[in-house]
Amino acid sequence: MLEIKQGVKLEPDQEYLDETVPPFTPQMALEEATRCLLCLDPPCSRDCPAGTDPGKFIRSIRFRNFKGAAETIRKNNILGGVCARVCPFDRLCESACSRTGIDKPIHIGRLQRFATDYEMATGLKVLEAPQAAKEKVAMIGSGPASLSAAANLALKGYRVTVYEEKPKAGGVLSYGIVPARLPQYVVDEEIGCIEDLGVEFIFNTKVGRDTTIEDLKAKGIKAFFLGVGLKSPMIYEIPGIDLDGVTNAVDYLAAAKPGKGKVEVGKYVVVIGGGDVAMDCATTARLLGARKVTVLYRRTREEMPADRLEVKYVESLGVNFIFTFAPEEIIGENGKVAAIKGVGTRDNSGIQLQADTIVYAIGQKPADDLAGIAAVKLTDKGLVAADENEDCKTSVPYIFAAGDIVNGGVTVVQAVAAGKVAAASIDRYLSKERAK
Repeated sequence: MLEIKQGVKLEPDQEYLDETVPPFTPQMALEEATRCLLCLDPPCSRDCPAGTDPGKFIRSIRFRNFKGAAETIRKNNILGGVCARVCPFDRLCESACSRTGIDKPIHIGRLQRFATDYEMATGLKVLEAPQAAKEKVAMIGSGPASLSAAANLALKGYRVTVYEEKPKAGGVLSYGIVPARLPQYVVDEEIGCIEDLGVEFIFNTKVGRDTTIEDLKAKGIKAFFLGVGLKSPMIYEIPGIDLDGVTNAVDYLAAAKPGKGKVEVGKYVVVIGGGDVAMDCATTARLLGARKVTVLYRRTREEMPADRLEVKYVESLGVNFIFTFAPEEIIGENGKVAAIKGVGTRDNSGIQLQADTIVYAIGQKPADDLAGIAAVKLTDKGLVAADENEDCKTSVPYIFAAGDIVNGGVTVVQAVAAGKVAAASIDRYLSKERAK
């Protein structure tokens, strides 16, 4: 078996907390917005899942109305600043841009970031919630779908409380996306906007353990939104899986970001997986001092689901990629990880990589205690059965669900869109109950 020794760029030209993509200056934003063709029926707006309406806010920027651009984004997407950084624009609104047929699409994501940064920098307050005089509604979990639903319900006059088992709101936004892509101050700022709408956050409280839906119903809560996400990591059950140094993406990222990078990430790190989460793990390892980082993926580069620009950035950090190999065995010394063996998925070849840390980033699944949170119907994959494109209704009339726990994990912008659908559906349900 061949042992792979990788040549690696030893010192990344970036700190862990530094954002990778620089912001547009006002002049840069104006120049980019001027490239817009001002389409009568903008295809970019049609292709935004959250309905952020890029055609409208780009037009505002073009005519130097930065305030108007910020207002358009915030009214349509409560997490506009977050989505400006993590949304796969190249596969959504930018791919639909009419300018693509001439040269290249408008940099919609960076223009959206410029407008939301302007909003933050100037202290602009776009949203004003009406008096909270309607029914009480509880959000279980505080990820992007829950935050979107909470904000939209507050804007309709409902009294909304978010229950979060961790000490900080945001779900994957706060615990799972590397600061190079999404700085925490952006998440905190947008959660602050939601708090300003009157939404209450209760932390370190797990529904199903510290309280129950029945307890909350007794306190007057009339409807519930289930947005607990996917919390259990998937792993390959291979020899050596129990060795010290084997971890998963959820725990790896959740230790690094809240601690602002003050954690030990390993020196010889192998990340198993090929999605955006795997890229975040590789970035975290490199920016926090790992000497060698290798991404091991069982399929080809072309089949890898990670965003192409993100892969290019990770490679620029000196991360190695090995394709068409799956983990076969983790080798240990004195109870700790020392190496990992891989087997070819397209042939019978094998490799062995030095490693002191193995990070599984091959996906997540629902937590085993989901049934203890809410007695709703589940799919054969253990996800909550609900149609987040239609009404987000579950098998229990007063419980609604959306986000990763329903769709198995897609994008933040789709979670925002689903949260808006859920809020409208909850409003219809409670309006009917009120009229009885």
